[in-house]
Amino acid sequence: MLSNKFILHSNYTPAGDQLEAIARLISGVEEGATHQTLQGITGSGKTFTMANIIHRLKRPTLILAPNKTLTAQLYDEMKRFFPENAVEYFVSYYDYFQPEVYIPGNDRFIKKDSAINEQLERLRLSTTKALIERRDVIVVASVSSIYGLGHPDQYRALQIPLSLGQEIGHDEFIRRLLLLQYERSEKTLKRAMFRVTGNVFDIFPADSEYLAVRVSITDDIIQTLQWVDPVTGKVIGDITHYLVSPKTLFATPKNSVDLAAKEILAEMEEQIKVFNKENRFVEAERLHGRVTHDVEMMKQVGYCSGIENYSSYLSDRDPNLPPTTLMDYLPKDGLLFIDESHVMLPQISAMYRSDQSRKDTLIDYGFRLPSSRNNRPLNLKEFESIKPQTIFVSATPGKYELQVSHDKVVQQIIRPTGLLDPEVEVRGKENYLEDLLYEISQRVEKNERVLVTTLTKASAEELHEYFVEHGLKSQFMHSDVKVDERVEIIKQLRLGVFDVLVGISLLREGLDIPEASLVAIINADRAGFLRSTSALIQMIGRASRNQHGKAILYADEVTSAMEEAINQTKRRRHLQISFNEKNEIIPSSSTRKISNGKTEESNSFAHSDAFCKSLAELCQRITEKEQQLLDLTNDGNEKGADEIRNQLVNLYKQFIYI
Repeated sequence: MLSNKFILHSNYTPAGDQLEAIARLISGVEEGATHQTLQGITGSGKTFTMANIIHRLKRPTLILAPNKTLTAQLYDEMKRFFPENAVEYFVSYYDYFQPEVYIPGNDRFIKKDSAINEQLERLRLSTTKALIERRDVIVVASVSSIYGLGHPDQYRALQIPLSLGQEIGHDEFIRRLLLLQYERSEKTLKRAMFRVTGNVFDIFPADSEYLAVRVSITDDIIQTLQWVDPVTGKVIGDITHYLVSPKTLFATPKNSVDLAAKEILAEMEEQIKVFNKENRFVEAERLHGRVTHDVEMMKQVGYCSGIENYSSYLSDRDPNLPPTTLMDYLPKDGLLFIDESHVMLPQISAMYRSDQSRKDTLIDYGFRLPSSRNNRPLNLKEFESIKPQTIFVSATPGKYELQVSHDKVVQQIIRPTGLLDPEVEVRGKENYLEDLLYEISQRVEKNERVLVTTLTKASAEELHEYFVEHGLKSQFMHSDVKVDERVEIIKQLRLGVFDVLVGISLLREGLDIPEASLVAIINADRAGFLRSTSALIQMIGRASRNQHGKAILYADEVTSAMEEAINQTKRRRHLQISFNEKNEIIPSSSTRKISNGKTEESNSFAHSDAFCKSLAELCQRITEKEQQLLDLTNDGNEKGADEIRNQLVNLYKQFIYI
């Protein structure tokens, strides 16, 4: 385990605009800037810039992304950059989720229904455990991170520390494991289960991927601690200490449950009085039955279905304060990146409004207590107040990001690969299907891929079927497709299992598909957020990782959004051509290894601990050169800045790279 060091593995050095971007953003953080924006075009290496900043600043880091597909991609990339550090993945653990809803119009109550993905649940538990136990942590998370969790102090209080020579009684150990909601088993050992054979405990931690912990106790003293295979029982290795963590992030100590139960029942009685005074006896009876049942379950097993609705009592938290979320697990000196911030920030506001509207109806009709409102996502104001120093990352940042960043907006327009923004062409919608079939066939012959964006789920599926009927290998992807299936679809597209991917907004932000040389945008002239300037720029950018990149906009008129997107693309393309000519760069398609789902050892160079300790002078020189670069750039001395950039490249090679 590394205490406070992030070792970056890569075969590449910063190039293009990355050198200046890294220097400026690090300088901003060290100066105390609360907000900065990295405005980087698609393919400019924003993720690599982020990785370099994390490596240099050595702070626990949270990276937020607006959807599970992009979150999974970023997680995979960070795992490759930092194989020796704790790179964690935190998204909703539901494959399917239907929140409880009451529809007064037809007196219909829809119960909460969900399908929990065991693997995603394990990864969430692994995330909180890592943030509590170590500092070399990078968490890649979705909007799920702004929803309520159990308090980190209660999480710590429930953890069972195990060390060689520690005193712990046999029965006491069993009791504490049961409080963590671990299930005792006599045979099969699955996650969040334990098995006792004489004085030997085999525990499969809820957050462990594939290893169990074996604890041997003699005379109430821990004699051995070992990693074992939970299936075969084979010993993998010895350990000296371990922390067994709760099965759920909502686990609560028994004394907290007992105290909370009294307060919950007291609130219930007050609300029942209100209903009775209004002659709403059905609501009063309903509330009494639901709440008393929940309280009894919590007293017996420490948990109940929907326990999160009592979070304000169980966490003993002031209801006027924001809910406890993943942000509370991140150390105060942590660093926050918000990727595709132009999408992520509006999501935060929308999630809060939707949740409160649904809760108000449940409370009014006796399904929940008024305090259940406190089980909610953060609103934007609360998010703003508790987040650490923040860097927004987007090709098209919104007004909010630019406003709060003031003059701390850093641009990345030049791609390290020399790739240009795609050529953009507008074609009429008449006979567009025949035209698109021809364009796709041209790409298929060259073993390239095609992305097609439509406006609705139905049209995406219909277009996919049309392509299949005409002999193309096609697939569709939209919000109904599960996250693990989306990742697999993108992988299959890159491998050539199929050649065309049809989608809607999921094909907009962040997808890294170097094999895609054509993006076709259907109904580009349709009004709406899916065809806004920002959306069009993002979609056009999907073809920018390929040297033959092209975007075709099918439209019968050129809207103002289309015109602005096309002009911005042309302007950047002109700057990129000039840079390439000046530096004698020949564009080449970007390359990214296709993940096999496992973390592989990197063949790239990373300095050892001993080497790092001897780099004090080199670290100082890098800092000095970066400051010189900023000064020369601010003064407009391009020749001097270019010279410093070249020196920095050589220093970086010594510092982290080979």
